[in-house]
Amino acid sequence: QVQLVESGGGSVQAGGSLRLSCAASAYIGNSNCMGWFRQAPGKEREGVAAIYTGGGSTYYADSVKGRFTISQDNAKNTVYLQMNSLKPEDTAVYYCAFRAWSGCAADSLRRPQVFHYWGQGTQVTVSS
Repeated sequence: QVQLVESGGGSVQAGGSLRLSCAASAYIGNSNCMGWFRQAPGKEREGVAAIYTGGGSTYYADSVKGRFTISQDNAKNTVYLQMNSLKPEDTAVYYCAFRAWSGCAADSLRRPQVFHYWGQGTQVTVSS
């Protein structure tokens, strides 16, 4: 069982930045896939970014490319999501997800069901 705890959400004006953190209860530096998903009210859960912890390959949704950056710190068992140039449409609950002993691919963002563990979510609100 892997526990994930997100932090760093909050309220920010459009154009601002936030950095989300996801602390895992297990070592993340093996061949795992960790991702960030988000869900806005009345919408389906959407994949935002993913990272293959075994090699550092990253994947992004088109809607956040160039604005968001996913990274890992194996010493802290933590994955980060740096979010810049935030827009009101980025408002959502952001969830961290962990897929054990598996690679990542771009379509991992479209398949939340393949992730084994999820955090409780952190709210991000962007005002115009």
